[in-house]
Amino acid sequence: MNGKLVRHLAPRTLRGRLSLVALTTAALLMTVLTVAFNAVTGRHLQHQADDELRARTAAVATTVDTSGPRVRIVETANDRLLDTNVWIYAGTRLLEQPPSTTARSPLAQAAVRLASEQVHACTTVRADGRRDVRLCSQNVFGRHVSATVVAALDLTPYRSSANTLLVGSLVLDAVMLGCTYALTRLAVGRALRPVRAMTDQATQWSAVASDERLGSAEHPAELARLGASLDALLDRIRALLRHERQLTGELSHELRTPLSRIVIELDWWRSRPRSAAETEATYEVIAEAAQSMRTICDTLLYEARENATFPSTSPGTAEVVPVLRRLIEQVDIPQQVKTVVEAAEPELKAGVAPALLERIVSPLLANAARYAHARVTVTARPVLGDVCIDVVDDGPGVPADFTPELFRPGRRADCTDGHDGAGLGLPLARRLARAVG
Repeated sequence: MNGKLVRHLAPRTLRGRLSLVALTTAALLMTVLTVAFNAVTGRHLQHQADDELRARTAAVATTVDTSGPRVRIVETANDRLLDTNVWIYAGTRLLEQPPSTTARSPLAQAAVRLASEQVHACTTVRADGRRDVRLCSQNVFGRHVSATVVAALDLTPYRSSANTLLVGSLVLDAVMLGCTYALTRLAVGRALRPVRAMTDQATQWSAVASDERLGSAEHPAELARLGASLDALLDRIRALLRHERQLTGELSHELRTPLSRIVIELDWWRSRPRSAAETEATYEVIAEAAQSMRTICDTLLYEARENATFPSTSPGTAEVVPVLRRLIEQVDIPQQVKTVVEAAEPELKAGVAPALLERIVSPLLANAARYAHARVTVTARPVLGDVCIDVVDDGPGVPADFTPELFRPGRRADCTDGHDGAGLGLPLARRLARAVG
């Protein structure tokens, strides 16, 4: 319950939390400093009181004569002033005491204890139940006798000064905490202003697919990583927007032809009465067009899902020759077909991820191995900063009349040639190759 209450009362903004942390830290530090300051002040005031008592007992001690066989008090001009709150003992025998005290008063009893100790000592006594009095003793030694002088000092003025300092320090602490909180909120607000600006810019740029970059602006070093992260996020959003537009355009373009065939066949069928054979032929054309539309949708959506799992916009570098050799081992190639890899540069590299390069070349290699008689040659070479990969087989090749349909999803030159395939590999390879430039 307490944990939930604390979470509910905790500030929800970073500015408020940082200000609360700064306020708490300052409060703890000021509490320690205030306690230490008042402790030191109290000890200093007590030392002042003790110093005054020592001076008074020393002055009174000059009026005590211990040179003879017994203690004698010498009268002086300021005797009345010196006798104020002063006790004089010869051993433990009282010689003189303040006129306003009695033998049973707390001050008199404390004075007797100090006199009996025969050493210089000080003690604090609560007099009248409401005020503290400090007592200090001083011994006066003679050849045959000794005396003890005890002086008392009311600590009320010192306590009042200490309380005044305590109240002043508490007021100063409150003012300092208020200033600390206000200045911290102001400083944190100014420090977080670039973050808010970057967030607003990122939101605006992501909505309009802008090419602006946060990392190129003048920002403190602490915000460099945040700017880079937001730039990467914006790049990802732009890539998704481009992919969405491209997918929408390709769907619209590829579906237009079979949809036009369906509309034309229906208009032709409704133009006049048709025989059963003509109606059956129309049904077959519509069914073929519908199946073509389904194949197109499946191909493009499959590629979109694959591209979401393995984004083609992700950076990477692939060593071309090892990827091609590994791909040859993975593709099902007939035993009578020999496959070789030729490269103008053994260490040729392509600016795409290895998995993406495999997905581009794999349909071409599988198609070549399916129709080759005895040999498939895969050649990789650099061309003006790009990488060109040729997949050549000694098979029958593509019929000239089928060339326009070669990269259309679901199209095959001869569906009865005994080979498996749905006519999806080459369109997918071209789409991926175009996606990476």
